[in-house]
Amino acid sequence: MLKNSIFFKKVEFSTITSYAYRINDEVQSGEIGYYHLFNTSLPLIEEGLEFIKKQDHVRNIVLIGMGGSSCGVKALKDMLLNQKSKDKELFILDNTSTYSLFSVLEKLNLEESLFLITSKTGSTIEVVSLFKLIIDYFKIEISNLKKYFVFITDENSKLHQEGENLGIKSFFIPSNVGGRFSVLSAVGIVPLCFCGYDVKALLEGAKACFDDFFIHKKEEILQKAYHYCTHKNANINVLFSYDDVFKGFNEWYIQLIAESLGKKQGYKRIGLTPIALIGARDQHSFLQLIMDGPKNKTITFLKVKDNEKSPIIPDIHFKFLDSLSNKVNLHDLLNAQCDATMHALISENLSVDVIEMEKLDAWHAGYLMYYYELFTSACGIMLGINTYNQPGVEVGKLILKNILKS
Repeated sequence: MLKNSIFFKKVEFSTITSYAYRINDEVQSGEIGYYHLFNTSLPLIEEGLEFIKKQDHVRNIVLIGMGGSSCGVKALKDMLLNQKSKDKELFILDNTSTYSLFSVLEKLNLEESLFLITSKTGSTIEVVSLFKLIIDYFKIEISNLKKYFVFITDENSKLHQEGENLGIKSFFIPSNVGGRFSVLSAVGIVPLCFCGYDVKALLEGAKACFDDFFIHKKEEILQKAYHYCTHKNANINVLFSYDDVFKGFNEWYIQLIAESLGKKQGYKRIGLTPIALIGARDQHSFLQLIMDGPKNKTITFLKVKDNEKSPIIPDIHFKFLDSLSNKVNLHDLLNAQCDATMHALISENLSVDVIEMEKLDAWHAGYLMYYYELFTSACGIMLGINTYNQPGVEVGKLILKNILKS
């Protein structure tokens, strides 16, 4: 299971009841589709498995996407390590970086590769550009693209229309699901399904989080969102994730929070700034600023209890080196570092909460992703903004198009 412990004073539930009603209204309206993906994405599993079983030659799945079309998949790939049943490697291209492009393409045998071109709108210029570069790199005939490519996009988007024109299979993202909330849609389900990850358990974990919030009325998400959004001094939330497997999740968290909550409200600028750290490494850098610097940060710790695959530190003694960690499980040492840091920050009267996962599998990963989507929606309601648009990003896209036209 997943446990969220809060180390700051909670408010009376009556204080946040109106926000609970408003998030319920969002769910019932059907306008925000991510809330229901644990159900609506179930047919994708059968569709994806039916498609990939005819592709016995494929060994490499290459996802090409930007932002919401890649960050969530990267997070799940990192968290789930090699928890897959098929002998297929998942690669992700999510930047117009020459280095990254060729570092992936040089590893691939075209005849063993399937490229997933992912863009909700179908007109993401970075994705379209990488699509063209892959075609050119492997000298693929336009008439033969359907053998090597799959599109993941909105129905009737420009990408879907091009897929119809070229005979390329398309998987669809629901039109009411925004990019950064789309990881449990075709964006994540299709590539993970192709590689043999347990996507059914992923959706079941998301549903368990939905049930805890909406049916069992667990209030940690609302309490945390209210405290962090109304804090008088702190408008920065630090996610301190204890394990390198959370690197991709940290990137997704930053995109989700920054793009959802950084908005203008008239002449007022609103936002909760996300910072993501990895423990215990970043205890030796950024922690100093949190401890002794301005008290403008709230801190969330993320840890995993399960230590079964972790080695025991040998009972080796040296004359000048301490032996405190001898015979200690390495993962237990990591979690002890997490706990020590957490209590140090609490002693400084900083607002802290900790998310503790029983183990790191598809179910818990699905729960965690959905937890943060709910948290983001709750924050948006409390801040009085539109959580689901990104006008600031769109300005940059328009300027880019004008630059390329000139």
